Amino acid sequence: MANTPQAKKRIRRNERREVINGNRVARIRTFVKKVETALDAGDKAAATAAIAAVQPELARGVAKGVLHKNTASRKFSRLSKRVAALG
Repeated sequence: MANTPQAKKRIRRNERREVINGNRVARIRTFVKKVETALDAGDKAAATAAIAAVQPELARGVAKGVLHKNTASRKFSRLSKRVAALG
């Protein structure tokens, strides 16, 4: 159990960051789902527009530290490949 004021503060801060980071990851998942929905529907125009919106979200996730650089790169690569295969 935390005894020092610094450790207690760290616990409070970690709880706040957990909520914020969870929201960031959920936002990224939402953008990815939009691409996948467009892919499932076979709508290349919507998929292209959605993937253009996903890329900066993934990059922001990396910059904020909620995603690993390689994870974001892998996700974007796989989605891009699927969008390209539509046409």
